[in-house]
Amino acid sequence: MIVTLSAVAFFGALTFLLFRNREVGFLSALVLFLFGFFTATTGAAGPIRSMFEALVNALNHAA
Repeated sequence: MIVTLSAVAFFGALTFLLFRNREVGFLSALVLFLFGFFTATTGAAGPIRSMFEALVNALNHAA
């Protein structure tokens, strides 16, 4: 759960910075948001979350 909240905060901040610096247009940001939203409701959400948590755990143990 902590990894998920950290990922949401990180990607939210990254999206804000890209949008603020005009690296991403409004429609592009909307499409990316909707893609993430709909991906989270599919069966792919579980494996993606597990892969991300495994990556974070590997990085924690490597440091």
